[in-house]
Amino acid sequence: MPDPQQVLAARVRDALGAALGADYASADPLIRPSAFADFQSNAALPLARKLGRPPRDIASEIVGRLEAGDICAPPTVSGPGFINFTLREEWIAGSITGLLADPRLGTPLADPPRTVIVEYSSPNIAKEMHVGHLRTTIVGDAIARVIEFAGHHVIRDNHVGDWGTQFGMLIEYLFEIGEEAPEAQLLRTDPNTFYQSARTRFDSDPDFADRCRDRVVKLQSGGDPATQRLWDEYMELSRQYLRDIYALLRVTLTDDDIRGESFYNDMLGDVAADLTAKGLAVLSEGALCVFPPGFTGRDGGPLPVIIRKRDGGYNYSTTDLATVRYRVDKLHCDRAIYVVGSDQALHFRMVFAVAREAGWLAADADFEHAQIGMVQGTDGNRLRTREGDTVKLSALLAEGVDRARAILSEIDGLDAAAKDEIAEDVGIGAIKYADLSTALDSAYIFDWDRMISFRGNTGPYLQYATTRIRSIFRKAGIDEAGLRGPVVVTAPAERELALKLLGFGAAVTGVAETAEPHRLCAYVFEVASLFTAFYEQCPVLKADDEQTRQARLALCAATLRVLTAGLGLLGVPIPERM
Repeated sequence: MPDPQQVLAARVRDALGAALGADYASADPLIRPSAFADFQSNAALPLARKLGRPPRDIASEIVGRLEAGDICAPPTVSGPGFINFTLREEWIAGSITGLLADPRLGTPLADPPRTVIVEYSSPNIAKEMHVGHLRTTIVGDAIARVIEFAGHHVIRDNHVGDWGTQFGMLIEYLFEIGEEAPEAQLLRTDPNTFYQSARTRFDSDPDFADRCRDRVVKLQSGGDPATQRLWDEYMELSRQYLRDIYALLRVTLTDDDIRGESFYNDMLGDVAADLTAKGLAVLSEGALCVFPPGFTGRDGGPLPVIIRKRDGGYNYSTTDLATVRYRVDKLHCDRAIYVVGSDQALHFRMVFAVAREAGWLAADADFEHAQIGMVQGTDGNRLRTREGDTVKLSALLAEGVDRARAILSEIDGLDAAAKDEIAEDVGIGAIKYADLSTALDSAYIFDWDRMISFRGNTGPYLQYATTRIRSIFRKAGIDEAGLRGPVVVTAPAERELALKLLGFGAAVTGVAETAEPHRLCAYVFEVASLFTAFYEQCPVLKADDEQTRQARLALCAATLRVLTAGLGLLGVPIPERM
């Protein structure tokens, strides 16, 4: 199924070569949507500066060599040199008919495909996830889904915090109170409270803190079976918790995607040794540091990346550098996307700078930080409970489902089990879409009333759009999966909807390149809005004749497939009916 922008781009390139010579056939045709036509080419403007000729003259020459009569009406030149294209209705209709037969809905496979690592979620083990993990989890999952669908080899990486002093503290505290003590059961029922108890003891008792640090040494050396056994139990409890949360969130992460800090423990010494051998790591106030060029503190002095602390221990910068080496050397990735909070921006810039300076990152390797903004309450501050505590993610998701259930309770014709299933889809979908539809690096206000609404750019509105289309087919007694057209485009609302559907492949490819899921949200919302206008202006089941009825049913089927695919790539659940 051809993408109109790609088809026009190819025709304009041919015209450029014919009009200006073969050297110009590879120039960017600069095809863009237009307010005065369907699309426009801006290619003449930059060429005018290069050739020293008026851009309108160049545009007219391009039009004179353009062979696009099968696609569009005769192109026109406007303004300083814009070439305007208005697509033919029969070409649009034929392309939509082709879309119905294309399982990829016009999305080309990446050529060549890349190996892309998407690091996301990455909670700390032995603690419950909180609202701050919501964005890194669902945005990262959407990015992974889209890039995978675009044809790249995606490796999901859940870089959990499973190492360091906190685990020495938790294990030592459990030994102290006894594994059978009532408080020990909090590990299963309320791990955050257990963690806080251990933390309070650690901060108030220097002897206990020293024992915790000794426990870390035993854990990292692997020489103490009892310590290793408790760490393994912590890990399994956490894995089960993550399975439950990810299943509720409809996130594709599995146990096999967990590669925590502990995985890189044996590589840290080599990182320090290699950086030292290259002359990059030097001792500074007892610590081994690298000072990458271009990074300075408030006092103007160089900022360090600490590789080894004064006490001989390594920190998360060392682990992140080991991670870079492993991903390049062992996983052979040429793109890595770190879906992590924006407060880590400086850290990642410095880590990537050190990795490049050390020669671990090739010039064509793209390691990028997808900076995640904060989730705020209605007061504009970080979202917290009324008591001022961090909001647990499980509690947030449960409230979303409860709110959706309260709305659905007013609807007749559904039994309790069906309402519960739909409430989960709507509640989770509302939370996910509200987050995903916001630019990932922007903070947003968490507003229940807005996100649960069935009006506007919300998850429930889009879910309802898909169920409304399905209801059309139920009323018609037709299985939409068997519809293949042909589509006929006559009414303006049909044309506008059909043209937007043809942009699905370009929308997906663009999101795969930029790692910005909110752009796909904007696209599916536009599709749903245009379908609403079409449905209101163009009778489907009561069309004037059977040919029009079948053509509009086929257009409904194409819309449903695009909406379903788009929401699926975003990870938004789609109920069969509402």
